[in-house]
Amino acid sequence: MATAQKHLFRFAPTDKFDHLLSRNSAWSERMSVSRPSLFPTNGKGQSPQVLWIGCSDSRVSDSCLDLLPGEVFVHRNIANVLPNNDLSSLAVLQYAVQVLKVKHIVVCGHYDCGGVHASLGNKKLGLIDNWLKSIRDVKARHKKELDLIEDPRVKANRLSELNCIAQVYNLLHNDLVMEAVENGDLEVHGVMYDVGSGLLKEVEIPEDDDNLQYYIA
Repeated sequence: MATAQKHLFRFAPTDKFDHLLSRNSAWSERMSVSRPSLFPTNGKGQSPQVLWIGCSDSRVSDSCLDLLPGEVFVHRNIANVLPNNDLSSLAVLQYAVQVLKVKHIVVCGHYDCGGVHASLGNKKLGLIDNWLKSIRDVKARHKKELDLIEDPRVKANRLSELNCIAQVYNLLHNDLVMEAVENGDLEVHGVMYDVGSGLLKEVEIPEDDDNLQYYIA
C-alpha cells in the first residue's frame, strides 16, 4: 500500500510545506489559462448554488461533483453530523440559506466512515465521544435492524446511511430550511459516497410523519 501511495498521491510524508505552495502556484496558473475569467469573477464575490455538508474524511470532498471554485459552499466535520446545538453548523446553515440563498443542500455520508465505526464500539475516545452522540442516538433508534446484521462492515455502512437520513431530517426541522423549502426556494438531498468507486448515490428519504419522528437525531 505504501508503495502504491508513493506513486498515486501527490504529497508524500517526506515532502516539505513549500511543496504545497509550489503545487498551488502551478494549479493557479493552469486554471488561469483554462478559465481566465474564473479568479477575477471569484474576486468579486460568491454565488454558490449548493451547500455541501460532508465528512472530514480525506477521501471524501465536494471535488467529486466536478464543479469549480465558487460553486459549492462547504461545511465538513466528523461523520457529517448536524447537532442542533452546534454553533458552527448552524452559522454555516444560516449564512448559506439567508445570505447566499443556495438552491440545494446536499448531506453527504460515506461508506467506511471512521466516525460511524467508532460509534459502534464501546471504547472511550475522549472528546470525540461527545461528538459521536448523534450517531449513537441513531444507532439506538435502529438497534433492532442493526442487530440483525452480522457483518461489521455491512452494519457500519447501513448505520452510515441511517445517519445521513437523520441529518437530512435535522435540516428539514430547522426553521430557516423549512421556510425556504416550503417557498420552493430550496431542496435538501441525502447522498452516500462510495470511497471505493468515487460514485454518489441518492438516499431515499421516507416522507411519512412516523418515519419523520423516527429518524430525528
